[in-house]
Amino acid sequence: MAAPAASDQPNKDDASPRPPSFHAAGERPTDALKLTRRASRPHLQSRPTTAISGVQSDAKVNDTSPRSFSRSVSRQPSHAQIGRIVSGAASEAGETSSVVSYAPSIDLAGPAESLLGEFSALPTTPAWKSLSAQLEIENPFDRIFDQEDLLSSRFSHEFEEIEDVKSDGSNEELLRNEWSMKLKQFFIFSSSGKPIWSRHGDDQLISGYIGVVQTIVSFYQGAKDELRAFSAGDCRFVVVSKGHLHLVAISKLGESDSQLQNQLESLYMQILSTLTLPSMERMFLNRPSTDLRRPLQGTEILLDALADGFTRGSPSTLLSALECLKLRKSHRQIINNSLLKARTPSLLYGLIVADSRLVSVVRPKKHSLHPGDLQLIFNMLFEAGSVKAGGGENWIPLCLPGFNNTGYLYIGRHNEVAIILISANKEAFFELREMRDALVSQLESNSALALIRSSMQSGRPSISTIVPNNVTSNASMVRHFLYKSRGNVQYVMPSYQPHFHSAVSRRRLMNLYGELSKSLHERTGKCKVIHWVGREASALAWETPMFELLVVAKAGTSKEILARGANRIVNWIRREEERVFIIGGAVF
Repeated sequence: MAAPAASDQPNKDDASPRPPSFHAAGERPTDALKLTRRASRPHLQSRPTTAISGVQSDAKVNDTSPRSFSRSVSRQPSHAQIGRIVSGAASEAGETSSVVSYAPSIDLAGPAESLLGEFSALPTTPAWKSLSAQLEIENPFDRIFDQEDLLSSRFSHEFEEIEDVKSDGSNEELLRNEWSMKLKQFFIFSSSGKPIWSRHGDDQLISGYIGVVQTIVSFYQGAKDELRAFSAGDCRFVVVSKGHLHLVAISKLGESDSQLQNQLESLYMQILSTLTLPSMERMFLNRPSTDLRRPLQGTEILLDALADGFTRGSPSTLLSALECLKLRKSHRQIINNSLLKARTPSLLYGLIVADSRLVSVVRPKKHSLHPGDLQLIFNMLFEAGSVKAGGGENWIPLCLPGFNNTGYLYIGRHNEVAIILISANKEAFFELREMRDALVSQLESNSALALIRSSMQSGRPSISTIVPNNVTSNASMVRHFLYKSRGNVQYVMPSYQPHFHSAVSRRRLMNLYGELSKSLHERTGKCKVIHWVGREASALAWETPMFELLVVAKAGTSKEILARGANRIVNWIRREEERVFIIGGAVF
């Protein structure tokens, strides 16, 4: 592999995918969201209302300034306070009476303003061409590509393992071809050039690529500059350097540099959760050529699971937020009270998780967990074979990089529901086991476990229940959405069914969400509504200090219909806020 020309800034003329045309919505002269051509980006001060800390999803990853992950609780509503809407509908009598009912409205009837200039064609990389192959009029995202389609063929084999290179090297060329066919690669190596981990391929297979990247990184370090990204053909390379470690992502999926940087940050946090930063620094201080593969043994499956989640498309990573299980406020309060009643002195945090979604949390007052820490816990809970095979319980030393570098994690499973208890006391295993038993007994006696299982079986709400046909004759054109509550650092989305039931269609959907999010965060000023028009879909991105909303609809959907659908979604979130989000949690 020849070394590509490198630059620390993206080249406008390189082969990386470029987004289709985005258009700003028209202005509304009254109290609605006003869109102007120039302004500075607002400084958002979102605070957590659960055991989660607010983070800027577009923050620079090379920011080394100290920051606190323990925030006070905010009771701000997650919806924008732009024009009060009086609604006669309520999701549950008496549940939302204490919440000020505000909902924004937007009007896209005015002429569209181009945000990114004229752009008549879709991105032209082979992978994106495959993603954007032939439009299907009735449902452009639901197409199962032909066998000849490049992306369909590659994606179906994307997660297959590549065997090791034979001792005589007879299969090396074949394996290199397999490696180069992957749509996404991750690998980590030390500053001395030693491989630490790669998603695909053994050390012998990837050593040449590591050598090329290390040479480029060293060149920029010698020039006292920092290499962040470069392109080679249809591949985008993103590099994150962390002390003695270099983390590299190679993507053909058209993701932005910031999105790939965030993914590399998550992989780095996974390493820190096992080694802790002080211990890793001591290793390299005593021996700069330290081989980290032995101390990281057993962590490979967690790194692989994270990387595969990024390749499939992760709303949680894209939004830097968590998803909660939808429950009535009164039902969640029963669970919260049970957590508080069963709490023991050694407990630092307690979580109940079902189907990879947060059900309830118990936490100290004025303290909160970072979303990245919770992602690490969830990844361990649902991906680590030793944890899944552990039967009823596990006791695991764990570093939470965003909160505390030493801690002990107790995981107790009760069928499909997991109870996670965190303590700083390594001798608290039996104490937390007793708490788990007492909590399960309470949840069974008050029928809370049955309520959790019922919600799991119901699944996410369908888009047709949120944007029903009777709102407008064309409302059913809305296919999917992502809504992030900034104050709660949580997100909600409808079911993928019936429009996105294949892995390829969901990957294409996440590509579109990634383009929308990137363009939204790149914009400065008050103009935070973007209308996207493509051959396969229409979409709307809307950002306020309170929320971020990404809406995808059928191709040809007008901006007026999209605006109505977006307003309908926000109104639904307002009514269901204390069901779809955890507000406050159980605090002691």
